[in-house]
Amino acid sequence: MICCQGYDFVAGGDTTFEVDASRIKYGSGALREVGADAKDLGMTRVALVTDPKLAHSEFTATVRASLAAAGVDVALYDETRIEPTDESFAAATRFALDGRFDGFVSIGGGSSIDTAKAMNLYSTYPDDFDAYVNAPIGRAKPIPGPLRPHIACPTTCGTGAEVTGIAIFDYLAHHAKTGIASKRLKPTMGVIDPDVTLSLPKTVVACSGFDVLSHALESYTARPYTHRARPAPGARPMSQGANPFSDIASTEAMRILGANIVRAVSDPNDTEARERMLFAAMLAGIGFGNAGVHVPHAMSYAVAGLVKDYRAPEYPNVEAIVPHGMAVIVNSPASVRFAAPANPARHLEAAALLGAATNGASLADAGDVLARRIEELMRATGMPNGIGGVGFTRDDIPKLRDGAVPQKRLLANAPSPVDAKELEVLFASALTYW
Repeated sequence: MICCQGYDFVAGGDTTFEVDASRIKYGSGALREVGADAKDLGMTRVALVTDPKLAHSEFTATVRASLAAAGVDVALYDETRIEPTDESFAAATRFALDGRFDGFVSIGGGSSIDTAKAMNLYSTYPDDFDAYVNAPIGRAKPIPGPLRPHIACPTTCGTGAEVTGIAIFDYLAHHAKTGIASKRLKPTMGVIDPDVTLSLPKTVVACSGFDVLSHALESYTARPYTHRARPAPGARPMSQGANPFSDIASTEAMRILGANIVRAVSDPNDTEARERMLFAAMLAGIGFGNAGVHVPHAMSYAVAGLVKDYRAPEYPNVEAIVPHGMAVIVNSPASVRFAAPANPARHLEAAALLGAATNGASLADAGDVLARRIEELMRATGMPNGIGGVGFTRDDIPKLRDGAVPQKRLLANAPSPVDAKELEVLFASALTYW
């Protein structure tokens, strides 16, 4: 059998991968064209979804003016939470049901885009909230059919939510972060305007950037698609594992991040570095949207969901919060040291792409080389020193373990098996790095 370079086929494994991505418009001034894009997609009445801060920004004003000029009726929804919950998704859905919209436009970070995804889903196919939520917390019911058009306009250089079919939230009753995942959730179009990044605080840029790094790195080191059992027609998972297409997007995203994240965080006037970060976010979103992420993200949901009193700098301090990108990266060095033996060549290549000096390094050193480079970038951008830096202690490890175990979709994508015992070891290793 002829196979793609770098991929070995296993008995009974899949021999096919899929590529699925949203339509993309990218460039300075792209937000001024949202009205024409909405009209082209047949929208006549839209919910414009954003957060309380961005509701009064020039970017939202630009989008509203563009929609109005195109003759599209707009109803503003500006109650998105920084970290959405099942309750905030439910409130947004009630707004969508009352509004009878034929389309959605979101502007903001992943929270606003994910909220619009949930509004679109539950107003189009109403059901019990648990119905579409990822198993085992929810029932993971397939979305019955197409959703209404959704134009997503990201304002942070991190989540890649404009090109993915994932909506993440805190499930309050379960004290866990989880999500809804389906190809049908992908926005119809992503409108990516690099001008939006220029006013972002440095902590937001850092957290967003590390989310990008994690998307790209985890996609590149995920379990290969050829190591999954071949599914029935139409049943291939969205997180199908590393594949030749996702590799292209992920490696370029890591190269851009390694060269630009410190510059973008350190100097808000470095427009080139911030523009490059946004482009990397799009690439990494396409990569993990077709390959999936794994252990650091599974661990991050427990870290974010169980936060005690940590409040990230430059984020609204109305509640304790570990932003998503921060919650992921504090687990990453421990994870790569654990996972590297499954594919040391890929881990060593990732280290080089991120800017590590790998000359003379052996494959046996791959995990340490990559982990040290991630730690260097964390220190240079002011990230906390492991999960201990956001308020967790060794006594919290059992709760963190139990919060990560339900993330079956993510853990199944890891390059080597991860069970509750391994998660305990990983959380202990992530307490402090330097």
